[in-house]
Order: sequence, then C-alpha cells, then structure tokens
Amino acid sequence: MYTKAVAIVTGRSDFEEFKTLAREAGYEIVDVVKVRTLRERGLSEQKLRELKEKMERTGATEVVCDTDLKPKQVYNIAKEVKTAPKTRIEIILEIFKRHSPSKEADLQIKLASLQYELARAREKVRLAKMGEQPGFYGLGSYEVDVYYNEIKRRIQSIKEKLEEIRRKREIHRKSRGRMVLRP
Repeated sequence: MYTKAVAIVTGRSDFEEFKTLAREAGYEIVDVVKVRTLRERGLSEQKLRELKEKMERTGATEVVCDTDLKPKQVYNIAKEVKTAPKTRIEIILEIFKRHSPSKEADLQIKLASLQYELARAREKVRLAKMGEQPGFYGLGSYEVDVYYNEIKRRIQSIKEKLEEIRRKREIHRKSRGRMVLRP
C-alpha cells in the first residue's frame, strides 16, 4: 500500500531516480510541482497554491521533495499544506529502515536520523514556538535546550547500545576462532 504524495521537483535532479526512491519508501507520486530553485522561505505563493490544489485534487496526504530543505522552508511549506514535506535524505533513511536486516542496522539508521534532526533542532524549535507546526506536535512548549539535549541523550544511548552489540560480536568471533583451532 502506497501513500499518495505530491512531489516538489527542482531542475537539478533526475526525476525518474527520485520517483523510484519515493516508491521504494512507500510513496506514490501522483503529481508534481516543478520549481527552478527553492526560495529562502521555500516556495512562492503561486507554487504553494499550486501544491495545495494538486494535493486536494489528487487526494495526496504527503509532500516529498527531491532536495534537502532548510527548517524554515519545511516550516513554511508545512504551515500551508498541513503536513511536513519529506526531503530526499528522509526518504533514503525510510528505505534503509524498511530493509534493515538486524537490530544493529535499525540502531544505525535511528542514529543517522537523530543526527540529521540534531543539525536542525534549534531552528525547528524556534519556528515551532512562533506558531503551531504540523507534524511537530507539542514541541512548541519545549525549550530549545531541552529538546536539543533530549536528542543528544538519545544519540548517546544508541551509541552505547551499538558499542554493546559490537563487544558481543567480538566475543562471539573470538569464541568461534578458539573452537576452530582445537584439534
């Protein structure tokens, strides 16, 4: 089952490749909004209207973008269409998560997601405090440092879990090595 999405496509990338990535992540691109470049605030008023119209006409519930977006661009688009757009990086992380073969892989993907989030955390919280941001439930009440530190704490916790998995793997590897050497 695929989630219907409208794609924001810049002229810089290969649309067919992006369409394949989106499909692999579980999105069916039902329409496209083409832009030459993204403005500092995201999309122009005309392009935002076009995006909203295409979402209503097609019944799409998500927005995917073939490039990375700044937190301010995400905020401005989300404020208009009531859903935060997924960037190319987020789509790739979703694909990895869908196909992760082990607990260790899941943790590594979660770590990458949190590190991506950490780089944008301060700006996202600042924007959320300015007004309610869809997909960012309740975080407007958090202080910036509390949110930032929570992400850092979760990153540290995941790193510790990954280190424990690596230690166990090394112990098992040494144990197997000793078993092979016995006559």
